[in-house]
Amino acid sequence: MKIGVPKEIKNHEYRVGMTPSSVREAVSHGHSVMIETHAGEGIGATDNEYQAVGATIIDRAEDIFSSAEMIVKVKEPQAVERAMLRQGQILFTYLHLAPDPDQTRDLISSGATCIAYETVTSPYGGLPLLAPMSKVAGRMAIQAGAHCLEHPHGGRGILLGGVPGVDRAKVVVLGAGVVGKHAAAIAAGMGAEVWVVDRSPEVIEAHWQQFGTSTNTVFSTRDAVEKHVLDADLVIGGVLIPGASAPKLVTHEMVAAMKPGSVIVDVAIDQGGCCETSKATTHADPTYRVDDVVHYCVANMPGGVPRTSTYALNNVTLPHILTLANQGFRKALKSDSHLCNGLNVHDGQVTNAEVAVDLGYNYVDPMSVLG
Repeated sequence: MKIGVPKEIKNHEYRVGMTPSSVREAVSHGHSVMIETHAGEGIGATDNEYQAVGATIIDRAEDIFSSAEMIVKVKEPQAVERAMLRQGQILFTYLHLAPDPDQTRDLISSGATCIAYETVTSPYGGLPLLAPMSKVAGRMAIQAGAHCLEHPHGGRGILLGGVPGVDRAKVVVLGAGVVGKHAAAIAAGMGAEVWVVDRSPEVIEAHWQQFGTSTNTVFSTRDAVEKHVLDADLVIGGVLIPGASAPKLVTHEMVAAMKPGSVIVDVAIDQGGCCETSKATTHADPTYRVDDVVHYCVANMPGGVPRTSTYALNNVTLPHILTLANQGFRKALKSDSHLCNGLNVHDGQVTNAEVAVDLGYNYVDPMSVLG
């Protein structure tokens, strides 16, 4: 199969779809890999390194899109990239379609087969292709929040861990999944007072078993969310409904009642955000204020640490890249229901139920369109 890896063009996105070691694996299986020139610069991988493992370096993204049978990316295709997709072509990347009607419409129009990392499942439970970036984002969320809490950056002027004789900051983590677990670990390690809110008794129990009394857990109700958000110095939004828009747990009224200079880091922004006042931002301009509350809503947080993120991502995407290339998408998806769960759009039809419901499309069962 001809595999194409264009350079990411989203604002301050420095990750790349395949590392040199991943390219070497694909080439060893008899596939050809085209890498757009300088695509790996953000992770310290040069064109010469890619050539040394068998890749062909291509000067223009247009030439990759026009000849590749499968496009491997990191972030959702931007409008100019979506215009280059064609019927029968495989797109394998993060998509996050539920809060993005424009992208969904363009992918439907393209006729391409679009497989989303974030909805591929595992026989052991969870979302294995989303998990590595959720781990990175959860850890980065505390770093970003601590930075934003500093007075020069609009915050209350609070050190997360405090100092002897001075109160530490209260960090409230909404969602005890992968993002929440890793955010809690870093926040607790920095000495903050950490409260984790979740609606699943089983998840809360697992969190308590892992963290003991180093963090506090609370069952999620409207009262509990409001109480802890209003008392927080830093709120981390880490809730996720696979494929669907994130629930709006923090209302505008809550934000208006929060402490002046407090901070919201909405990691759920890729799925629309879990705060009513959240809107996607970029690494170039990461924050804004609503009612004197600092909002950090960067939609590609792991792109800020591209080397760590790319290698962590390739560890889990490479086996699926090889499966799709070795077997072709039809056989690969039909033989692996967990990979098939990643199929969001195929040949002009929406094949993910949550996306269809959120955006008002007719849902088509993926197995029915694979033949």
